[in-house]
Amino acid sequence: MAREARSVQRKSTNLSLDARLVAEAKNLDINISRVAEKSIADAVAEEKARLWKIENREVIEAWNEYVERNGLPLAKYRQF
Repeated sequence: MAREARSVQRKSTNLSLDARLVAEAKNLDINISRVAEKSIADAVAEEKARLWKIENREVIEAWNEYVERNGLPLAKYRQF
């Protein structure tokens, strides 16, 4: 992870996880903390993106309508 390159303050947290799943992950040498952290980071990013789309829906729809009516700005300069 790119974040590991910089100093990250860690917080101890209690999680309730399926004991069999934890045992299997440990047997496979999976770092449960890092997997959980990455999964949480992914969930946070997804939720931020979802909220951003909701917050900016009107602008996005207006832009899409503009493009439908007028085409892409600078389209004559596209080389593909």
